[in-house]
Amino acid sequence: MPSNKVLEEKKQIVNELTDRIKNAKSGVIVSYSGLNVADDTALRKELRKNNVEYSVVKNTLTRMAAKNVGYDALSDVFNGTTALATSEDFTAPAKIICEFAKKHEALKVKAGFIDGEILDENGVIELSKIPSKEGLIAKLLGSIQGPLYGLAYVLQAKIDKENGGEEAPAAE
Repeated sequence: MPSNKVLEEKKQIVNELTDRIKNAKSGVIVSYSGLNVADDTALRKELRKNNVEYSVVKNTLTRMAAKNVGYDALSDVFNGTTALATSEDFTAPAKIICEFAKKHEALKVKAGFIDGEILDENGVIELSKIPSKEGLIAKLLGSIQGPLYGLAYVLQAKIDKENGGEEAPAAE
């Protein structure tokens, strides 16, 4: 039977994992079996660069933490080698892990979550295809910018026509 000290340490780990999962906007659970050290290091570096917290986790303790957050449906994925990537960004963990998994067969997506919703492997892959917040903003600005340029050209043409075909004086 485990000592009280060991039990307290495990409770502390479960509490930390519970907070981590609860405070994350998204997370991805992966199997890393067969991933070599160099590839694992490269993955961790890329995740760190994008403010994604990644760590190998104990299945039983993480299962308890997921249950504490209300992610009971994830219980089945906590077996074998398991790592957890969490972030304040909605798409970063999925994008980085799925891109890395395309090049490294040893890394396999098990499941994930986003904003309180559970995702299966296919859901994580679909999430990885969504443009980033910056990409969506750029698309929005581009779609607004086109019509504004068109309006500016029409107004300039009208001004030029009213001036008898002469160029309008440059604004200073």
